[in-house]
Amino acid sequence: MRIFSAPSLLPERWNMKIKISGIERHSMVNGPGVRYVLFTQGCPHACPGCQNPETWDIQKGKLYETSTVISDILATKYLDGVTFSGGDPLFQPEAIKEIAMELKQHGLNIWCYTGYTYEEILHEPSEARREVLPYLDVLVDGRFVLSLKSENCLYRGSTNQRLIDVPRSLREGKCVEITKLNYGL
Repeated sequence: MRIFSAPSLLPERWNMKIKISGIERHSMVNGPGVRYVLFTQGCPHACPGCQNPETWDIQKGKLYETSTVISDILATKYLDGVTFSGGDPLFQPEAIKEIAMELKQHGLNIWCYTGYTYEEILHEPSEARREVLPYLDVLVDGRFVLSLKSENCLYRGSTNQRLIDVPRSLREGKCVEITKLNYGL
């Protein structure tokens, strides 16, 4: 079964590969508005109680060119934004950066879920995950913690996870959490 229906119409420069677990073209639960959700394959965190454990193993899922993913997103009508979920999208940071860069040029709102904290991303030796940040609007950070699970966390599973306003955080040089319930578009 093919996940993507749109042929790639993008320049050859977008030819990186990404492992995908699945997609949801019109989600209303993975961020504000109508969103395209890209579920990446591969996650090093293996959080107990994770809602997507089938996405942990990087050997599973299907391999796609980023140009195919980008074309499918841009061909999908009535979107307010895109959400990267998984797995952990930042387990494949180069491909996520490539996709996010192109989508930003088309004015899409971009959210990314990750088990890494904002601070871990900023201070790790590798720059790859850090280089994704300028293309995100919101980072939902932190590992899912089953003992902190709450139905009252907007767009999050456990109370330790944060909704981070990435552009403002980068401008102010500190982590800025989102507290308004209608934030995002």
